[in-house]
Amino acid sequence: VQLQASGGGLEQAGGSLRLSCAVSGHTFESYAMSWFRQGPGEEREFVAGISRSGRKIAYENSVKGRFTISSDAKNTVYLQMNSLKSEDTDIYYCAASLGTPWDSARADVREYGYWGQGTLVTVSS
Repeated sequence: VQLQASGGGLEQAGGSLRLSCAVSGHTFESYAMSWFRQGPGEEREFVAGISRSGRKIAYENSVKGRFTISSDAKNTVYLQMNSLKSEDTDIYYCAASLGTPWDSARADVREYGYWGQGTLVTVSS
């Protein structure tokens, strides 16, 4: 499984960015997908996840109502980030977890064996 993340950049507080993660190398429906983020010296933190079915979605509390995770039929997962805050500044990673239950969004970083290269999001206040 190969994951290619893109869409990061510099944005002002209150603005929006959309991250994309193109997935290849395996049947898309075989894995749950999530976005994580990590700052310098910090642990990787769950941001949003979507189940294999696409019906179950989970968000970290601080992004609820601002971020939206979605996927399409072209094997791409998106993270729409609105109302950005300076504390959203981080490197964002997309990740894939194989073999998870069909209707379960997974938030545990240990369940993810495939990672994209990370894309930097910087929010200026």
